[in-house]
Amino acid sequence: MAVVLRPLGLGDLLTGVPAIRAVRAAVPDHRLVLATTAALAPLAGLVDAVDEVLPARELEPLDWSGPPPELAVDLHGKGPASHVVVADLHPDRLLTFDSPGYPGPTWYPDEHEVRRWCRLVSEGLGVEADPDALDLAVPAVPPPVTGAALVHPGAAFPGRRWPPDRFAAVARHLADAGHDVRVTGGPAERELACAVARGAGLGEEAVLAGTTSTLELAATVAAARVVVSGDTGVAHLASAYRRPSVVLFGPVSPALWGPPPRVGPGGGALHVVLWHGDGTGDPWGTELDPALARVTVAEVTTALDHLL
Repeated sequence: MAVVLRPLGLGDLLTGVPAIRAVRAAVPDHRLVLATTAALAPLAGLVDAVDEVLPARELEPLDWSGPPPELAVDLHGKGPASHVVVADLHPDRLLTFDSPGYPGPTWYPDEHEVRRWCRLVSEGLGVEADPDALDLAVPAVPPPVTGAALVHPGAAFPGRRWPPDRFAAVARHLADAGHDVRVTGGPAERELACAVARGAGLGEEAVLAGTTSTLELAATVAAARVVVSGDTGVAHLASAYRRPSVVLFGPVSPALWGPPPRVGPGGGALHVVLWHGDGTGDPWGTELDPALARVTVAEVTTALDHLL
């Protein structure tokens, strides 16, 4: 048995997929249990390396009743607060980043999130880890729409939310070009999505926010024509399903969290990143980050025109 800890957000789960696959390669005969949040359990089931999902909460003890696992891996953080969660399982072998009382590979703060966890597994377990192994299986549920241009205005914190009126202008541009535009989001983002749709002159049927399950959202992204979003989980879904995307960064550098450099069918970039920052912003900020505010509607629409 091998237990991997990653009870964080959607983007965190998806950026950890290559490392999870590397753990599977290191212990192919082990049953691999992924400890992640209950909300992400359906998506975790789409990772081919995972045999079982254990519902978990961030930095809380795991509800583990089985015998000590042969291997436990902390893909959560760099310090004792998360290390102790897996150490308390009393595994035969424990893999964490180096911190007091826990020897392991060195944590580098300026490392891309995907490569960081790949390196932990590669150095710690002696296997190759491919940072581009981000793909997810397509959910079995049918998407509510196929071939749509998805506009996703939400993000976890205001500092990473581009203004709704600018998203509306982008949505209007896509609709005027003949695309089937849909505005996505979670239940808490329904009002925001409706405001974007109204600003774009779209009907209520264009708003998918709050109407899709986690798997239906993933299926919709997998079947999308293009995705426009900020630095949030849906951007990572676009990477996982290799859908063309334009991603708007502000407080956080895309060198740390950006999509992989891939070439689309036409020879250009599959994922376009727009950023005017210096990496000093606050990703948990309560106000629009100045770097994100510097991204213009014209930049986004030009990037979309090139992609499409």
